[in-house]
Amino acid sequence: MKNLFVFVVAFILLSGCERQKTAVPKDGIWRAALKITDGQTLPFNFAWTTSENGGYALQIFNGTETIIVDEIEITNDSILIRAPVFEGYLAGTFTETAMQGAFIKESLDRVVPFTAVYGEPTRFNETKAHNTNVSGIWETVFSGGTEDEYLGKGIFSQKGNQVTGTFRTTTGDYRYLEGMVNGDSLKLSAFDGAHAFLFAARATDSTLEGTFFSGNHFQEPFLARRNPQFELPNADSLTFLKPGYDRFHFAFPDANGTIVSLDDDRFKGKVVLVQIMGTWCPNCLDETKFYVDYLKRNQEENLEIVGLAFEYAKTETGAFKSIERLKERIGVEYPIVLAQYDTSDKQKAQEKLPMLNHVLSYPTTIFIDKKGEVRKIHTGFNGPATGEKYLEFKSTFEAFVQNLLNE
Repeated sequence: MKNLFVFVVAFILLSGCERQKTAVPKDGIWRAALKITDGQTLPFNFAWTTSENGGYALQIFNGTETIIVDEIEITNDSILIRAPVFEGYLAGTFTETAMQGAFIKESLDRVVPFTAVYGEPTRFNETKAHNTNVSGIWETVFSGGTEDEYLGKGIFSQKGNQVTGTFRTTTGDYRYLEGMVNGDSLKLSAFDGAHAFLFAARATDSTLEGTFFSGNHFQEPFLARRNPQFELPNADSLTFLKPGYDRFHFAFPDANGTIVSLDDDRFKGKVVLVQIMGTWCPNCLDETKFYVDYLKRNQEENLEIVGLAFEYAKTETGAFKSIERLKERIGVEYPIVLAQYDTSDKQKAQEKLPMLNHVLSYPTTIFIDKKGEVRKIHTGFNGPATGEKYLEFKSTFEAFVQNLLNE
């Protein structure tokens, strides 16, 4: 896979340097498609803009989400589009009305071919009249009957044949999904520069049976049934301190090499939120944005947040570079230390934090009171794509933190 990655990048760069640039991509709506497994393609739309001063920007659309991308490089007919915060990027060649290349994640040696065409506003093409409506709540089982089985909650809204929504799980959500019902086929996709998700299913009024694809490296079956009463397990009950431990502890370096721990003076006598996260994780990004906004609105002297980053960057330098990029792009002012690099494996993460029964999810937040006692551990994050659940989380979070501050 490493050799393939090197070859693809070299081909893209060389092919762009051999010809003269004649134009730039046309302003307006484009349709991109990633080539993933089993002959499936994962589409998404974006809008390209060329400013009067010659700068470039694009907007990626996923349902009600718009991702602003402003890190774009053009050399002759080669193009490099780097998503905000995340490591992944699109590299390829272009004409005024077409692009081709690959979506690349270097640290994981992943290369996914992509094409893009100007002037196509439709994400999925309709060929048949829709004969079902998937609006509502769906009790979902992923990888059923295997050791990897887990639960999800589908939350969808359909207008005509157009569908938006997400799947929640015990570890987070699959963010903003957008797609359509075409006959008895349901397809939903999302692309954010970190993950490329496609859900393809046969839909009836009571069941969804299909496959979840993550890029071209992973796929699993899922089965969903309508159940308006279904709810996932309480996110505050999944992760806890193991018997024999009465404190949470960590000691990891910051970018300057200084070891940071809860024994530091800055944390003593304060409410502390410890965020287990990774810069590669979209749910972690949603949570980080929430924390940044919360701290701006609540200037509390007795509240600290500290992030523990578990990075799959291959080197320590690369991991800290990713952390710094996140902090700069999102405006993070609280410390983020490096807990692990070269892998995001949850079992290895749990070895770094042996007082926890497990690290089930990125993100996970540990709530610690002024006496240093763990009061709650919240697994996962219900991001803005979950709608009412996100609003419920915000209300519960703010009330709980305020109670800790008032003690």
